[in-house]
Amino acid sequence: MPDQVLPDDQTVSFIRMEDGTKEDYKLLGEREHDLIKKLPEFILAQMKTLAMPGSGYKIDRYQHSLQTATRAFRDEADEETVIAALLHDIGDTLAPENHSQLAASLLRPYVSDKTYWVVQHHGIFQGYYYFHHIGQDPNQRDRFRGHPYFEDCVRFCERWDQTAFDPDYDTMPMEAFEPMLRRVLARAPFRQV
Repeated sequence: MPDQVLPDDQTVSFIRMEDGTKEDYKLLGEREHDLIKKLPEFILAQMKTLAMPGSGYKIDRYQHSLQTATRAFRDEADEETVIAALLHDIGDTLAPENHSQLAASLLRPYVSDKTYWVVQHHGIFQGYYYFHHIGQDPNQRDRFRGHPYFEDCVRFCERWDQTAFDPDYDTMPMEAFEPMLRRVLARAPFRQV
């Protein structure tokens, strides 16, 4: 049933997972497959929550995300990196205290270890540009110095993330990134999570 949606009234027989049957878990697997196919739509809807006024920046977080991805795209980053740039702040509304980890977790099954690590750590690396203004050490990223992806994260923040708050920048629309997003999310997972 890969292209069919299962009837909404079809449910498992158990109320405790340990009592489930092979048929129950087959049904749940099919439902999960349907949800995974809809992931691009869920992500696009969540991205729109970043388009809220009152953030204090000159542009909202949605425009910041588009601008970060646009800069990566125009810098000829690979498609996976462009989508990471697009989604790097998707957690801002759901997990403002750990948005980097949320975005990295969302991407993890579909991207390389390098891209996952960069997104997971971009918040600390971004602090290099402003932590000194809020009483924190701007060199917190130095604890990762020597890590194989350290320079990749420095580059991500320096070239694309920290520069992407310009209301006059010619930012590409979401529609330009949707095909890339769908391709990245259609990949076979890199790992089981």
